[in-house]
Amino acid sequence: MKVIAVLPAYNAEKTLEKTVGDIPPGVVDEVILVDDASEDRTVEISRRLGLITLRHETNRGYGANQKTCYRQALDRGADIVVMIHPDYQYDARLTPYLVGLIQNDICDFVLGNRIRTRREALRGGMPPYKYFANRGLTVLENFWTGQNLGEWHSGLRVYSRKVLETVPWRKNSDDFVFDQQMLIQAAHFDFRIGDIPASARYFAEASSIGFKRSVVYGLSTLGVLWRYRLHRMGVFNYPILIADPDKSS
Repeated sequence: MKVIAVLPAYNAEKTLEKTVGDIPPGVVDEVILVDDASEDRTVEISRRLGLITLRHETNRGYGANQKTCYRQALDRGADIVVMIHPDYQYDARLTPYLVGLIQNDICDFVLGNRIRTRREALRGGMPPYKYFANRGLTVLENFWTGQNLGEWHSGLRVYSRKVLETVPWRKNSDDFVFDQQMLIQAAHFDFRIGDIPASARYFAEASSIGFKRSVVYGLSTLGVLWRYRLHRMGVFNYPILIADPDKSS
């Protein structure tokens, strides 16, 4: 199975090399970095590291960056796609364990769960308001979708090709709520979603949205969840939950 790692990057010059260096040798066949119009040396470092490097000429947003990542990975024949943030917030050493759950046909979609315990998450630097918002939203999302994930808001994710060819992710937001839409879509289409423990890493160089953007993100997540429920009840047709006729995105 061809495994491709994708790195949606923005101003990651200080952490990119460490992130790539933590991916265990032999686990991935290719690494694609998509730069969202960074203002630093991210592209230069990516090319020096020998990564397949693409660049958006204008900043399109986190979700739009992922869309480019997944299109490129599918076009290059990926059977499994690993999404790793190049800001070193997530532990790339977990890649073989995440990938293995898909290779062994246990899951279709796997996440890293940063909240094994409250103490670990807070010790890793997760702001208390983000921790409690994460817990509250995760409980609600699990309840309404019938899942049992430890965390719905992780950026460390691995997808099977079938997931990326089935869910209509091209219809999703270009902003941060893209991640939640992807999970909602995977749950809606009955894919097997799992997670494994992952450390929380919050530090100066790691990208993290502030309080105001976090509030917008939380409200957007609730909006996605509400529209999902209305769609399931047959009250409202939510376009991101309607597959294209050819069953691909």
